[in-house]
Amino acid sequence: MSKIDHSLFAANEHALEDNFGDCPECGKSLHIKHSKSGPFLGCEGYPSCHFSKPLHDNQTTLLKTLEGVACPECAANLAIKKGRFGMFIGCTNFPTCHYISAIKQQEDTHVTCPKCHAGQLIARTNKFGKQFFACNHYPRCRYVLNFKPVEQPCPECGWSVLISKKGQLHCPQSGCGFKQDD
Repeated sequence: MSKIDHSLFAANEHALEDNFGDCPECGKSLHIKHSKSGPFLGCEGYPSCHFSKPLHDNQTTLLKTLEGVACPECAANLAIKKGRFGMFIGCTNFPTCHYISAIKQQEDTHVTCPKCHAGQLIARTNKFGKQFFACNHYPRCRYVLNFKPVEQPCPECGWSVLISKKGQLHCPQSGCGFKQDD
């Protein structure tokens, strides 16, 4: 039976703690710091040095160039790209041209927004591919539903929209418990 070499586990400091290089502004070492937005690299000379940079690279990646599909703004080729909010179609002439388009077109449900009464609820997709329904007057109106809306008033509370969930109609209002078979 072999013995374990305990000297391997007796490090005084963590092995990766100072593996991020030196600050380009003051030369002190960079460390992982945490904020409400998440982890980042910051200079140990803070507050006299304010250098910081993101820990994770959130740059856009070009996945595939769409040959023969011209940008409507500058006539360069369009490409499928992946950014921090998911996949999209963008111009290959970026940053000169800022044209972008969603891969999936927004589907109009023809249901009037029950909050602002001016917009329509449209089907959208988040960056993970999950569908939700939001007012097309965003950001002025931030009404969102996670299930398909049905333009029918709730018989209990009078809210102008119900949602279709697991073969039943439900009232989306938190205080109302209305349910009915679809």
